[in-house]
Amino acid sequence: MSTPNFPYDSEETETFPKESTDKTSQISGTGSEKSGKTFKRSGIPVLEVKDLCHRYPHLDSNALDRINLKVFKGERVAVLGANGAGKSTLFKHLNGILRPLSGEVLIKGEKMTKKNLRKCRETVGIVFQDPDDQVLAPSVEEDIAFGPINMGLPRNEVERRVKEALEMVGLTGFEERAPHHLSGGQKKLVAIAGILAMRPEVIVLDEPTAGLDPLSSARVLELIMKMNRKLGITLLLSTHDVDVVPYFAERVFVLHHGRLEADGSPNEIFSDPDLLRKAHLRLPRVAEVFEMLQQKGLNVNIQITAEEARDEILQLVSLGHQKVKLE
Repeated sequence: MSTPNFPYDSEETETFPKESTDKTSQISGTGSEKSGKTFKRSGIPVLEVKDLCHRYPHLDSNALDRINLKVFKGERVAVLGANGAGKSTLFKHLNGILRPLSGEVLIKGEKMTKKNLRKCRETVGIVFQDPDDQVLAPSVEEDIAFGPINMGLPRNEVERRVKEALEMVGLTGFEERAPHHLSGGQKKLVAIAGILAMRPEVIVLDEPTAGLDPLSSARVLELIMKMNRKLGITLLLSTHDVDVVPYFAERVFVLHHGRLEADGSPNEIFSDPDLLRKAHLRLPRVAEVFEMLQQKGLNVNIQITAEEARDEILQLVSLGHQKVKLE
């Protein structure tokens, strides 16, 4: 059952969301997927957080301290921070699991309240870090059907959504399987399918690759990208794994001790070593190689993806050949 009963507490049938043609509410820019891409954002944010503070009863300081951020339709955003930075706490506010000490969360311009909480949860789905906290039904099919059933959808629509969600995550044929017999990666896919079946406009994923082997991690990240590109779903992904960020994110928020320290493109964030040190983060492995080359006196630009690194190295080799010919 993909959406547990939380302390807060349109039944319209629809298809998977399509990529919007409303350019006023989308990110505009070129078709490039480069990690340094700059976006012009306009329209009402699909998610907005204003002066958000949260404090757990057993702590003397805020777990979140005056967080302000906006996320626009269609964006892929990474929330980066060390363990204990406040990533999970922030995400639980975006779905109404936690209530703020002060401040507010707005979904498509509307403040989240007890009255509209159900509507907000249908707009923003959350995938927890540990799928065992979310995948609880006796079978995969029942778990994915849990959310649509609670939305009051007719049986044939629930069945259609379950079928399509299973196809999307690549688990067709797993309907009768017991979740506790699945691998960690498969359980993560079931959790994602349960949220997809509810047709949210936004999905937030808390450490989606945590505890997975490299192959399972790659499969989950590939699915996440497909959800954005093919279905137009706005995505927020939290992680402390800096190597994942350049391949997923168009935009990065950096959290440290409950404060939002930075908001920029991956290239902007990873070009600021002081920021990374302050947030107890490191450069991606690819970037570390280029930093070492710079320290050896080579005139190279720091790159953060394998593709960009390849181009930079080929350019460096080409310049070397030209220099040899001149000599």
